[in-house]
Amino acid sequence: MSRIRVIIADDSDFVRDGMRIILEVDDDFEVLGCASNGREAIEIAQKETPDVFLMDIQMPVMDGIEATKEIVNSGLGKVLILTTFDDDELVRQALAAGAKGYLIKNHTPEHLKQMIKSVYNGTGVMEENILESLTGAGTVSQQSKAALGFDGSVFSTRELEIIKEVAEGLSNKEIAEKLFISEGTVKNYITTILSKEGLSHRTALAVYYLTGKK
Repeated sequence: MSRIRVIIADDSDFVRDGMRIILEVDDDFEVLGCASNGREAIEIAQKETPDVFLMDIQMPVMDGIEATKEIVNSGLGKVLILTTFDDDELVRQALAAGAKGYLIKNHTPEHLKQMIKSVYNGTGVMEENILESLTGAGTVSQQSKAALGFDGSVFSTRELEIIKEVAEGLSNKEIAEKLFISEGTVKNYITTILSKEGLSHRTALAVYYLTGKK
């Protein structure tokens, strides 16, 4: 496997240097550069070809959410938010901006590396406690979801079943077993569902279903 090319954006010298050291000692990663704000990260990316950005949220000049919007809209790479803030609204803003994942800065080096690999391979990642917080209103009625902005009318009955299971945190394999269909069929359904709503990954789908917000 070719090395995953990473740009680190954080206004803390300590955090930037720590993450750089963690990744540079692993042959699976290449750190292209470190930035103290979102604007610097974008400038580095315009000269290099990054795969994944590790992006803090609160930074001077340009914060992580604004930077994520520009990065995603310009096709510069995938963004993994790595921050100390677990505020639900910030999570929604980050996902709406196109971030592929949202993690709190309390993980072991090995877990962080695995999450970067997941984002690189197209899998959205999310802190379990944050997802639980976002899905705390998981018993909201379908009528209430419609009022919040979720439009279930564009989906078939089977698609709605799968969306519900995704929102409850089930894996493709678990959904397949529960609905008595193949894992490949579940994957195809999810691809179609994401395409219909212009969503990039299943975490964003869960948030949309449960909150009505993209």
